[in-house]
Amino acid sequence: MTTPREQKGSIATLKGLLPFLAPYKRQFVLAGVALVIAAGATLAIPYAFRRMIDAGFGPGGLQDPAHIDVYFLALFGVASVLALATAARFYMVSWLGERVTADLRSAVYGHVVTQSPQFFETTQTGEVLSRLTTDTTLIQTLVGTSISLALRNTLLFAGGLVMLFVTSVKLSSIIIVMLAAVVVPIILFGRRVRKLSRDSQDRVADASALAGEILNAMPTVQAYTQERNEASRFGGSVERAFHTAMQRIRARSMLTALAILLVFGAIVFVLWLGAHAVIQGRMTTGELGQFILYASIVAGATGALSEVMGEAQRAAGAAERLLELLVVQSPIRSPERPVDLPARTANGATLALRNLTFHYPSRPQSASLSDVSIDARPGETVAIVGPSGAGKTTLFQMLLRFYDPQHGSIHLDGVDIRRLDLHALRGAIGIVPQDTVIFSADAMENIRYGRPHASDEEVIQAAKLAAAHEFIERLPEGYRSFLGERGVRLSGGQRQRIAIARALLKNPPLLLLDEATSALDAESERLVQAALEAAMVGRTTLVIAHRLATVQRADRIIVMEHGRVVESGTHASLVAQGGLYASLAALQFGQQ
Repeated sequence: MTTPREQKGSIATLKGLLPFLAPYKRQFVLAGVALVIAAGATLAIPYAFRRMIDAGFGPGGLQDPAHIDVYFLALFGVASVLALATAARFYMVSWLGERVTADLRSAVYGHVVTQSPQFFETTQTGEVLSRLTTDTTLIQTLVGTSISLALRNTLLFAGGLVMLFVTSVKLSSIIIVMLAAVVVPIILFGRRVRKLSRDSQDRVADASALAGEILNAMPTVQAYTQERNEASRFGGSVERAFHTAMQRIRARSMLTALAILLVFGAIVFVLWLGAHAVIQGRMTTGELGQFILYASIVAGATGALSEVMGEAQRAAGAAERLLELLVVQSPIRSPERPVDLPARTANGATLALRNLTFHYPSRPQSASLSDVSIDARPGETVAIVGPSGAGKTTLFQMLLRFYDPQHGSIHLDGVDIRRLDLHALRGAIGIVPQDTVIFSADAMENIRYGRPHASDEEVIQAAKLAAAHEFIERLPEGYRSFLGERGVRLSGGQRQRIAIARALLKNPPLLLLDEATSALDAESERLVQAALEAAMVGRTTLVIAHRLATVQRADRIIVMEHGRVVESGTHASLVAQGGLYASLAALQFGQQ
């Protein structure tokens, strides 16, 4: 998994947004036409003023009032064109900003959810959420406002500059030399603003990540009376974000002040020279007025461009952070030419694990699995037991291809799972995890997550099999009852039964049960165990259990320790061997 980072926060980073802008060429053309018309109308106003002053108020102008009427009407016409073109430009670029931002958010989120668990080992979800919200808002400002302003002011700057030379070559030459001297310090200062913009976004993301982590663990925080400490930690993170933001704001303020002071200082000096030219008769009053207006347009455009440059530098930092997510490649991907699974048999799937060795990327020195080989025949129930850390759950993650082993292979129905499409592989496997996940939805939709197109009747039937129907019916709105975020309205056992119903609704040929009854009381465990035994018919099942009473009737029991298979057999044969399983059984059943 790679996260290449080119020039940090460079404006060139914004090129990465071009694929998101490309589908909307027509809208860009329309916005460009409106932009050109608006800029042309703006540049026509000073010329109209000059004609009005010289022709209407110059020698002989007052004797012909028609001159004044014509020029005022022309000026109003230009203003009308400017108003309509500006409104059209604003509408189109605002639409583009919203559309591109929506596409970018969808693309980033759609890419992130395809990443393997390895990605989430090193990336906090709060960090991802910050990039999806705060950073995309900056992109929206860039596309919906800043790009338009940059183009508009570039046109005004270029057009105003041309008209300045048309009006007075001498004064314009002086102003150009002075503006060139102004631009250099602005560019140098802008680099510091760019770096601080990236740092500011990083600190905001840190605060978001911290808040997300703590809010998801509030019962633990309150149980250990750590509310003040956590509030203090978050306050400290917010303060760091504030101080970084203030550094950026101070630098940005100084950049703006520097730009305005230098630009307008240069213009005032040139206008002083122009005033003397009028006194000496080398310019008309109208020409000076025209020059003043064009100089104001050029100065305003320069100031606006420096402002836009600051926004673009901020957006470049945001774009870099978003594009980093888009270029991350998951090490777990479907092959280019996947193989189809054989047709499902009546008894379930055949499973073969051969010499699996695996190290987690975050713990490369410690092997979680070492030379593990396990076979499961169609319809067989294989239990996997052993002390905590033996590698049992890791084995399930291998089967689902959340990770690939460094050595060895896994075959499902005779096909290496690395040759299968990921959706096809995971579609053939149902899992009830140890840490149950309940979504912020009603009971019906939580169970239907196992098979989105299942009918209500099929959902209810799965709930009955999982011994969940009775307690769901007692909820205030039955199957339409909202279960709360992460299922906070349910007990641990009820959440577990919802998860079992979800897996049963999927009806896969291979069923993985990771401590599926761990959170149940004795009565619920009896009900669910009976339901699971019925559900195991016609499918291959792998069961992880610490409570050995739940696996005694398994066809075969695999005992693991330190990532290795150390024993294998039935409950009776393993007890008779007097090994690790016999010790675990003695602890739980009081056997000698």
